[in-house]
Amino acid sequence: MANRRTTHQSYGNANGSNGQSGWDEMETENNQMIDGLRNKVGALKSLTLDMGEEIKDQNLFLKDMDNTFDSSWGLLSSSVNRVKRIATSGQNRHILYLFLFAFFVFFIIYVIMKLR
Repeated sequence: MANRRTTHQSYGNANGSNGQSGWDEMETENNQMIDGLRNKVGALKSLTLDMGEEIKDQNLFLKDMDNTFDSSWGLLSSSVNRVKRIATSGQNRHILYLFLFAFFVFFIIYVIMKLR
């Protein structure tokens, strides 16, 4: 604030009175500052609008992912229920053969990957 008063007091003629040219210079400076603020506000508004659009796009993406995970969860839970049904049906040998086969396949893949 003191800087402003000093600037304001420096606008004047030699005898210390403020002339019209001093006020014109202050008005020009104020107009330049207003234009600078107007440009900054415009840039912030543009940035805010861009952020709003990005947030909307991200929300749509997240909703789509949520729906995909829900459908995957339903498929996985139904598969687990089928395996449980098979396990409780008394045919445990088939489950044992299935697990042994899966272990054998993973072991072969592991050996092939180690040899490369």
